[in-house]
Amino acid sequence: MDTTSLQSIRDVIYGYATVFGVKILAALAFWVVGRWLIHFVVRMVQGSLAKQKVDPTLLRYVGSIVTVTLNVVLVIGILGYFGIQTTTFAALIAAAGVAIGMAWSGLMSNFAAGAFLVVLRPFKVGDFVTVGGVTGTVREIGLFATALDTPDNVMTVVGNNKIFSDTIQNYTVNPFRRVELKAQLAGTTDAAAAMALLKEKIAAIPNVLTDPPVDVEILEFTLVGPVLAVRPYCHNDNYWQVYFDTNRTIRDSFGQAGFAAPMPAQLVVMQNAPAVSVTPAVSANQAA
Repeated sequence: MDTTSLQSIRDVIYGYATVFGVKILAALAFWVVGRWLIHFVVRMVQGSLAKQKVDPTLLRYVGSIVTVTLNVVLVIGILGYFGIQTTTFAALIAAAGVAIGMAWSGLMSNFAAGAFLVVLRPFKVGDFVTVGGVTGTVREIGLFATALDTPDNVMTVVGNNKIFSDTIQNYTVNPFRRVELKAQLAGTTDAAAAMALLKEKIAAIPNVLTDPPVDVEILEFTLVGPVLAVRPYCHNDNYWQVYFDTNRTIRDSFGQAGFAAPMPAQLVVMQNAPAVSVTPAVSANQAA
């Protein structure tokens, strides 16, 4: 191979390397500028939604969806700049999406349930709820799962699909909540006097609402005596304080009033059986 041929090959290699290098530099520039524009668009969308006082969870949801969508568009655009057929690439993405969807069916169901939770909004961040068998304060509503802080300060993560397919109880949405308690009376205690006493004492507990008033009624009867249903109302934030204070008030009020302690009692009736005379048996030999 002579010098002229080597020079021609070198020129061809330099030409391809120059063109390819320029395309790589241009692709990097497109990527950097595109990423900056994506961040700018996401911040602008989230800022406009924040001005309308949209829920923070929905802001993160929209931001994630916009970011993923624009990144896919950016990658397809860069591949198109390199001359790759984007239609083939789109078909590959669709096929990969189907395969990933089948493999991650559980995650996709959680994602779909999360979208419904954001749109329907049965609860929001900061609400005290029972979802998926877990009771706690909502810390975060994510794309696939929801995080709650339980009353004993344990962060618990529950899948969105389990939440959406189960019963949801929101204790925060209503202005007040009823505390359910019972008070056992002795059979000799005046039930009317006990109910009047509890209504007066419990109404004086801090954070117990006057409207609706405290409910104290006879719930049932046992062998010990009547059982009272004690039901004060309060805001959800004061539930446990009212719960424990009411129990303490029941005990102190009954003790100060001198009511008899409820104790199980049984009446045993003993009867003397009548005397029965027994005639001794006579043997056959004695009879003879």
